[in-house]
Amino acid sequence: MTHDKTSINQQEARKQHTPEFRNEALKLAERIGVAAAARELSLYESQLYAWRSKQQQQMSSSERESELAAENVRLKRQLAEQAKELAILQKAATYFAKRLK
Repeated sequence: MTHDKTSINQQEARKQHTPEFRNEALKLAERIGVAAAARELSLYESQLYAWRSKQQQQMSSSERESELAAENVRLKRQLAEQAKELAILQKAATYFAKRLK
């Protein structure tokens, strides 16, 4: 009989997350990665993956295409910023290398 009480208590202890929380958690996971988001939110990575999978299944193909296009734009912008940063660092390295000679 104690086994039944334990399983009931475990079920009661389960957290129910709102859809808003899930959406924000998925946005965070998209920005910083699933592992980091899971640590920050005290969730299991598998939970975030399950939420993401469920969300993707619920989207229509046109919504998914729009989402992918927006992500593509964001990633291209990020790549351009990093290319600029790399060019600045390369110029600085060249400048300081010449000064050391």
